[in-house]
Amino acid sequence: MLSDKSAQTVRATLPVVGAAIGEITGSFYGRLFEAHPELLRDLFNRGNQADGSQRQALAGSIAAFATALVEHPDRRPDAMLARIAHKHASLGVTPDQYQVVHTHLFAAIVEVLGDAVTPEVAAAWDEVYWLMANALIAVEARLYEESGTRGERRPYAVAARTAETADVATFLLRPADGGPVPAHQPGQYVSVQVELPDGARQIRQYSLSGQPDGGLRITVKKVAGDPAGEVSNHLHQHVDEGATLLVSAPFGDVRLADGDRPVLLASAGIGCTPIVGMLTHLAETGATRRVIAVHGDRQESAHAFRAEYAQLVDKLPNGEAHVWYERPEGEWPAARTGLVDLAALGVPADTVAYLCGPLPFMRAVRTQLLAAGVPAADIHYEVFGPDLWLGQD
Repeated sequence: MLSDKSAQTVRATLPVVGAAIGEITGSFYGRLFEAHPELLRDLFNRGNQADGSQRQALAGSIAAFATALVEHPDRRPDAMLARIAHKHASLGVTPDQYQVVHTHLFAAIVEVLGDAVTPEVAAAWDEVYWLMANALIAVEARLYEESGTRGERRPYAVAARTAETADVATFLLRPADGGPVPAHQPGQYVSVQVELPDGARQIRQYSLSGQPDGGLRITVKKVAGDPAGEVSNHLHQHVDEGATLLVSAPFGDVRLADGDRPVLLASAGIGCTPIVGMLTHLAETGATRRVIAVHGDRQESAHAFRAEYAQLVDKLPNGEAHVWYERPEGEWPAARTGLVDLAALGVPADTVAYLCGPLPFMRAVRTQLLAAGVPAADIHYEVFGPDLWLGQD
């Protein structure tokens, strides 16, 4: 943990650094990509850079880590570190890249804060950085060892492609070399790398949406807007049965835990992908625990896995499904029209909950679960893209 001297300095300067952290991370990424354009081309998500969400997530993680060090010096924020480490391992981040980040991050700090960065201040924040970096390096080394990889991706053949909705497609992937599929747990994801027309080899992470024998299943929503999703649109437009994709080993810290306690699986929109994977596992293992499956969507035609979702819940002796549509296309109960509302479901206080969907949805469901007496430690969430929840909840 932080030395006493550095803790005092960080505590005193945290308001100043925190107020400028957005400007600092903006300068950092500019410097980093000028010196190493290959990182933007082949590692970082260019869409998240364009809309600023990656800068916001980095700023939030640094501020949250530093705050935790000074407010709770006796413990490390391992949950936050594990989430970041799994993302990094999926991308293939290497220890030497932390030194590259350090060089450009501290240059950005000096650029933004100027004379306020005295040798004492620089030393204290250097200690913060390396405490975080070395902790991540250690966790990532363990994840690489467990996966039997160093973050490299393996060729997988697209064995089948299925349209779930107008803008959602499922890809069944099998190892191109005919070898075994790596072990994985319900809730985890893989990273997929594709080569785009400009030569960039962009990487995106997709939840595993099922457990087919001898393969992996991912489900991809085509991301519209400005910027549009580069990889999702490429997959929809150019990848069909017979194509080959480079796929990482499975990673992810949000994993369905076995047990007898009631479990609530709550999703909205394309957030159903890891939840369907969890339901598949529960159905295949003959789970008898109470399973409360909750989903919210725009309308029936936008609901990916609508039929499979119902079929999986029907296989569970103590399973129940509750679906809300904001704008139903046919006859639909008024009590299930609009946004997800857990009030009438009787969620037990000893429930373990898993959430996936847009941040406003997850915040609303989490608030309802806390009101029902579910401890915060038993509410787990998966975020698609940069984790903007850090430091905001």
